[in-house]
Amino acid sequence: MRRVDISMPLFAGMPMFPGDPPFESRSVSSLAGGDPYDLSALSFGSHAGTHIDPPSHFLRGGVTVDRLDLDVLVGPCRVVEMGPSTTTIGAKEAGDVPRGTVRVLFRTANSTRWKRELSFFPDFVGLTVAAAEVLLERGVRLVGIDALSIENDPTETYPVHRALLGRGVVLLEGLVLADAPTGEYRLECLPLRLKDGDGGPARATLVTEEATGRWR
Repeated sequence: MRRVDISMPLFAGMPMFPGDPPFESRSVSSLAGGDPYDLSALSFGSHAGTHIDPPSHFLRGGVTVDRLDLDVLVGPCRVVEMGPSTTTIGAKEAGDVPRGTVRVLFRTANSTRWKRELSFFPDFVGLTVAAAEVLLERGVRLVGIDALSIENDPTETYPVHRALLGRGVVLLEGLVLADAPTGEYRLECLPLRLKDGDGGPARATLVTEEATGRWR
């Protein structure tokens, strides 16, 4: 087996969605300073880097991150690659997702840009409401994307979030998919168990059998 890490590292100066608190790390105890061990104090938002959006992120009374069904976050998934000229994932692009797909991750030009430099750019590729409706009709339970938000919505009304989360679909944002070609994978993703959390930073990997090249 081979694992591909599709998580974004957490570090000072990392890309953050506008308005989110920045990542900070402060040394509390230091071996170099003569202390018996290294220890750091960390500060960051609940949607830093690669993270899960549970329904409670946008819906009052929705399921929180610590109460999610973990089986949704682990299992077979499909990576669907959008061409470099795709600026928005609409109904046509979402139509490439086969019926019965449980977990889908969209690899877009975002990953290519992040391969060059991990910094925020406002013109990232996201989904439309029409795409969300297609995915719901196909029975998808988890949608992931290589952007810090599933949608690029200048109105800040977030209709795609509301459409998907309102139907119990879990969102996985902030993926780094440059090293994950289109195909079938086994997704392993577990967010921090934040009590009543509106989101949870996560480590996400894809698993494949090295010998055959088949994703499972």
